[in-house]
Amino acid sequence: MTPSMEQFVEGWLFDPTVGKFVAGTIGILIIVALVRAFRGILNHYVDEPGNLHRARKMVSFIGYFIGLLTLAMIFSDSLGKMAVAFGVAGAGIAFALQEIIASLAGWVAISFGNFYKTGDRVQLGGIKGDVIDIGMLRTTMMEIGQWVDADLYNGRIVKIANSFVFKEPVFNYSGDFPFLWDEVKVPVKYGGDQRLAREIFQKVLLEITGAFANEAKASWADLIHVYRVDQAEIDSHVFLVANDNWMEFTLRYIVDYKKRRTTKDRLFTRILEEVDQTNGRVAMASATFHLVETPEITVKIAEPTMGRKVSP
Repeated sequence: MTPSMEQFVEGWLFDPTVGKFVAGTIGILIIVALVRAFRGILNHYVDEPGNLHRARKMVSFIGYFIGLLTLAMIFSDSLGKMAVAFGVAGAGIAFALQEIIASLAGWVAISFGNFYKTGDRVQLGGIKGDVIDIGMLRTTMMEIGQWVDADLYNGRIVKIANSFVFKEPVFNYSGDFPFLWDEVKVPVKYGGDQRLAREIFQKVLLEITGAFANEAKASWADLIHVYRVDQAEIDSHVFLVANDNWMEFTLRYIVDYKKRRTTKDRLFTRILEEVDQTNGRVAMASATFHLVETPEITVKIAEPTMGRKVSP
């Protein structure tokens, strides 16, 4: 190798910029290896899919942040200059990317604040649905309702900014207590056996919703240890109100948050079957309207007197 070539190679090897580039490459490779190692460890120690998904994303985010910080420190000549540069850049970024920063803060709040997790049924910003993914900027939901009756999917996938958790209430249908109280109203004709009607409705409620009540009692007992709530009435009840047209029975019960519509269908089917077997002792009421014929009206019109001579 000629002296000039040796000087070039020596100068290239000892060039500070080259050294920083090599150090940065080695640092990034080490960080990538550590991120992959931590993600592999999480697969063995975290069983719940939602928690595993969030934990893996968190590890990746921390890895990106440490990598950027490492490169900034390596290629910066002075920590003081870097702090000034970061301060100026940060002020401009914070002003220009307010919504993105708020969404990132919302993601942190969702991940550690127990707002909701993947698989929960929630209402965010007036939109109801099941959470299918929680990203750093947006929450993805499979929407329910709208033009579809009851709590059924309508097929739309909705993405909502995570910043919504700071702006509006978050309604969680399935968080720590995956049950809802629901009611159906049954009108019964006056003159029927109201005691028999109550017995029928109570029997049907126990048959259809009894299993939900037993599961809900155990879930409520766990909820009491987490929050300051009093003991609630879990068992189903039948209430009677006598109004102008019929006896109105209200059937109150607890149900799994995903089975409201099917439970109502089963309840009304069994109620109609039981009522049919009473041979008229209990009859369902309905609003009826009787149109009365308009009576005949006779109208007499007096003849006009204008232009006639009136005798004295």
